[in-house]
Amino acid sequence: MGTIDIPLDKAELLSVLLEALLYGFSLLMFGGTMWILLSQRSTERLNHKMLAVACAFLLFSTVHFVIDIVRIMEGLILYRDSYPRGPDGYFSDVSHWTFVSKNYLYAAQTLIGDGVILYRCYAVWQSKLVMILPVLLWFAVIITGMACPYTEFIVAQDKVFGGVLSRWITAFYASTFTTNLLTTLLLAYRIWSIDRKATSMRDPGKSPLRPILYIIMDAGLIYSVSLFAALICFANQSNGQYVILDTLTPIISITFYMVIIRVGLANRAHQSQIQLISTGRRSGQRAVHVTTSTEYHIDNGQSSMITSPISPITPTSIDNEIHRGDPISDKTDRIRETV
Repeated sequence: MGTIDIPLDKAELLSVLLEALLYGFSLLMFGGTMWILLSQRSTERLNHKMLAVACAFLLFSTVHFVIDIVRIMEGLILYRDSYPRGPDGYFSDVSHWTFVSKNYLYAAQTLIGDGVILYRCYAVWQSKLVMILPVLLWFAVIITGMACPYTEFIVAQDKVFGGVLSRWITAFYASTFTTNLLTTLLLAYRIWSIDRKATSMRDPGKSPLRPILYIIMDAGLIYSVSLFAALICFANQSNGQYVILDTLTPIISITFYMVIIRVGLANRAHQSQIQLISTGRRSGQRAVHVTTSTEYHIDNGQSSMITSPISPITPTSIDNEIHRGDPISDKTDRIRETV
């Protein structure tokens, strides 16, 4: 018995409606990301890499959405009666410039998104050996991601299912899904292991990395589930894959913005807590004052005494000396600044 599938024209219309909703939400998230990156960080600590990626994602998702609107207008209105086989023939034409262009945009956004996860993973691990497999998978994403729209442009077929194009698309979905899942698990495990070592020396209820761990896992789960759904729909030759494919572009942007916003808010709360604790210590601390030190020197048989002042010893200064050079604290700060 054959499976019931959504018609291609209805799938395209539904995909644009869902993309419009997600694109509007991504605009709000982009505004929040700009606020976090520009307002809550000093000029010296401005993360220019994340700022550039955020702007690139906005550009890609905007152009992708505009192309999808053009496809709907041409397929359902302008060329409805003049195009061979009507709307179904228009939307199934894989060599049409709109279909090829938007898939190039999606491939480029996927490459940047996976590259950001690789960057975060390396910044946290600081190990080239650990990154060998993720980098090789990312190169596979590059090859398959560029091969898919190129094949669409040169092949003469009226559907994405079947032929060499189908194999390239399957390889692309599988490689980007594996890359994202592997790097997310590596990143989450590294943050968890550092957090466990840090909480063994501090109050477990005041972990600065636990919120970041949950944020990374949430974003990775959302994107991985979307990719897996697209892979399953394509493997079953369902037109539902068009719906998921068009929503993946804003989903990539949303998951990226979500990490920046939530980590930025968590860092702000952590800094406020540190300032509050420091203020309380300064107001209630007792300083041990040793005002002078005495040194005796004997020169040419004559003794002389030199007296010099010494700074007071306070609990705050002791804490600063303990924190300075602590490898766990250094790793914690690097994670909070990188992610």
